[in-house]
Amino acid sequence: MAEPVRVGVLISGRGSNLLALAEHRRRDPERPYAIAMVASNVPEARGLVLAKRLAIPSWAQSHKGLDRAEFDTLLEAALIERRVELIALAGYMRLLSREFVERWRGRILNIHPSLLPLHKGLDTHRRALLAGDLEAGCSVHVVTPELDDGPVIAQERVRIQARDTPQSLEERVLAKEHELYPLALGAYADALRAGLLDVAPLPSGSISIT
Repeated sequence: MAEPVRVGVLISGRGSNLLALAEHRRRDPERPYAIAMVASNVPEARGLVLAKRLAIPSWAQSHKGLDRAEFDTLLEAALIERRVELIALAGYMRLLSREFVERWRGRILNIHPSLLPLHKGLDTHRRALLAGDLEAGCSVHVVTPELDDGPVIAQERVRIQARDTPQSLEERVLAKEHELYPLALGAYADALRAGLLDVAPLPSGSISIT
């Protein structure tokens, strides 16, 4: 069996999708990915406590006082040190620089709480309700420099109910995220390991993002 793809999970908050990814891996050790590290731009993020409990190496650095390129240089050095091959954004609330995304082209996935291309950005559940949508859901997509604009590789749908609030809709969509992300990440890791994806070579050595 081929070695699992080494995944770096980026978080900014409680890490619920991190837990879903880790639990699927624990239940199925032959899953084609392994979480090599957890990284956060919020040193007090609750998800870092979860990573410690799961015995996953972690890295944290506040982005305050750093411009986007400076922070991404530090982040990339940590990813390279842990030999990360694929990045999974899981509630990571900081935009990555264009240079970083291009260096990791095809190697960054994100899960977004809407049926892309609908409702890119924030506040997706309220916007879906205000738009009168019949369905909401979540999408796993490949990250590109444009916000929430990369190719969608998987989606799950949730029917909007008459009495839904943004909070109730968020809860149901989040449950779908926890089901969808591990499956989509596993399928993508399989394709990556098989050489079926057009991706950038792995960054290595000394780095400079300008």
